[in-house]
Amino acid sequence: MKITDRNVIRFHLQVLYGISVKNTEKKKGRLVCSGTKVFGAPLENVSRRYIPEFGLVPCFLVDACSLLLDRAGTVGLFRKPGSLPRIRVLRAKFNCGEESLSTAHPHDVATLVKQFCRELPEPLFPPELHEALLKAQALSDVQDRMAALQLLSCLLPARSSSCLHYLFDFLHKVSQRCSDNLMTSSNLATVFVPCLLPPPNKSEMSEARLELRVLVLRTFMERPHLFGVIPKAVIDSMEYFMNVHKLKDVLKKRGNRKTHSLKVKQCTKTVPWIQSKPKVRPVASVPTRSAPSGDEPKLRRSLGLKTFPNIQLFRACVPNADQGYRPSSAALENFDTAENISLLTVVERLQLTNWRRRSWP
Repeated sequence: MKITDRNVIRFHLQVLYGISVKNTEKKKGRLVCSGTKVFGAPLENVSRRYIPEFGLVPCFLVDACSLLLDRAGTVGLFRKPGSLPRIRVLRAKFNCGEESLSTAHPHDVATLVKQFCRELPEPLFPPELHEALLKAQALSDVQDRMAALQLLSCLLPARSSSCLHYLFDFLHKVSQRCSDNLMTSSNLATVFVPCLLPPPNKSEMSEARLELRVLVLRTFMERPHLFGVIPKAVIDSMEYFMNVHKLKDVLKKRGNRKTHSLKVKQCTKTVPWIQSKPKVRPVASVPTRSAPSGDEPKLRRSLGLKTFPNIQLFRACVPNADQGYRPSSAALENFDTAENISLLTVVERLQLTNWRRRSWP
């Protein structure tokens, strides 16, 4: 499994809560629409505005929610339908790029917001997450339920997450005016189920399944600050998995290097005996006894000349053991007494000995 933040979140959901989520990172062919169409167009083609707290949010949604927030005390907001003729005129103006919400009726604008969410080519909640959301909502423990829903909200695509986060934050503010508009979080969630979590078939139209869908939206409306926020424990585990993954890669590379070196050694052992015969080394030139020049030689076999330049180099010669010791008659007279022997210098002794040349290894 590739170590990514989404895979780590899916791993936590599977291990801690028993909720399996399919990988939603696969690229799909998306519908591309040209023009200034707002309703029924993909989020990528709709003009969006960057809001630091939420991200890129469609401009229509920002303008509509700003208008409705000023009139949040309207009774039955999002529950009472608007006028169909006025709604058609507003839709045509928005699709043509004309903005005219300043004088629009709040119920008409609220109906347009629901239509915008319902008519998106790709739902804000992908169908792959619906079953996982219902399983998370059905957990008995309240803390586990909230943690699982929070993790599932982190698996949403960025374009949908920004839009939903902004919408839930707006609906949370509207529900705080329930004493005026009579729209609690439960009422708002019931109204927005067909727009955000529509049942895919008739089997999902049962009362229990619909109640779970309402509770999912209600949870997000009452706690919008947790939507799309990765818990600290999961972030720490992500860093741990990433470090372990990097360590495995380093050890794997080192293992490959060792294996390669072993292969090279094995190849050297299997070389035939004929190819491994010792080669004849070239005979090095014997150093001369001429005075050393000012430039130092590139290869020095001894530091004697540098330290004692007056001593002649004699390490290239050894006494000839095959020939006998034949000193001259004058030298024999000097060796008669021990006192004369001590008077001989080192150079005189070397001259009394027969030498033979040998080649350097």
